[in-house]
Amino acid sequence: MEEPRIRLAHGGGGSLMNNLIRNHFIRRFGDPVLAGQTDSAVLELPGNRIALTTDSYVVDPIFFPGGDIGKLAVCGTLNDLAVSGACPLYLCVSFILEEGLLISDLERIIGSMAATAEEAGVPIVAGDTKVVPKGRGDKVFITTTGIGTIPEEFTAVGSGINVNPGDRILINGAPGEHGIAVLLQRESFRLHSPVESDCANLYPLIREVLEACPDVHFMRDATRGGIATVLCELAGMRNAGVELDEDAIPVNRTVADACELLGFDPLYIANEGKAIFVLPEASAAKALRAMRNHPLGRQSAVIGRITEGHPGKVILNTSFGGQRWIDYLTGEQLPRIC
Repeated sequence: MEEPRIRLAHGGGGSLMNNLIRNHFIRRFGDPVLAGQTDSAVLELPGNRIALTTDSYVVDPIFFPGGDIGKLAVCGTLNDLAVSGACPLYLCVSFILEEGLLISDLERIIGSMAATAEEAGVPIVAGDTKVVPKGRGDKVFITTTGIGTIPEEFTAVGSGINVNPGDRILINGAPGEHGIAVLLQRESFRLHSPVESDCANLYPLIREVLEACPDVHFMRDATRGGIATVLCELAGMRNAGVELDEDAIPVNRTVADACELLGFDPLYIANEGKAIFVLPEASAAKALRAMRNHPLGRQSAVIGRITEGHPGKVILNTSFGGQRWIDYLTGEQLPRIC
């Protein structure tokens, strides 16, 4: 049944968000490129092929272990380009500032964005700033737009149209660190071992994977809704069966403990430095070596496969020898996580 008003859950990466995008934005805007629902639009220009993406960031708190809203805005947009097979070239940034925001906090955020963009070699070339009255915003919201070039051989990795039964599913490390780091900071929880966000620019890692294995069939960064949502989207887009092996997923102990304490599933927790890769079985070992040779991929693992059975569904082979159906979130798990 259609919700009469926007809820927090509409931004959580689950079924409400999926319905909102499909039933309203895609239906009204109607462009076939948008309807492909890839992380970056692949556009044809005379003599060139580009990828274009845009995203907004409303994370609360704006500073958290391992990053801040500025670093997050740059890395998140670079990652959306990178998992589409593109080389990021330029960024545009828009700020909505709340009256009363400390200039020192704004300067810290801008400095973080500048340092992250400079390290990535991607300049911020345009922007906009608006200020709203106190109480009409929440410190600062940032919208970032990125553009890059994409080689013809990688134009399909965002849509996954080449995914086939037998393909292997890889991740470049332990999931859930960003969401748990932000949540613990927001709620002032203290654990024996601190958790830091995995917020990072994935393009250098992805470039090495694509150089080693140009036959990658699918890539997607696992942000809101976590790796579970990415794989539900893939299964639905391609009507493919997905099987995950719980014992193969490299969940860090502190994240697992926090999830157990708070009643969360790490498969659904947001990440900002983890991506899902799908490759032919013959290329999986080579891709895994390339990932593990990079600092952002030390804990990389093969976590599952594409199957002919249960088309359109994601199944988890549990540690106890049973199976569990993985579906979209039906409500908001962690609001304002990115």
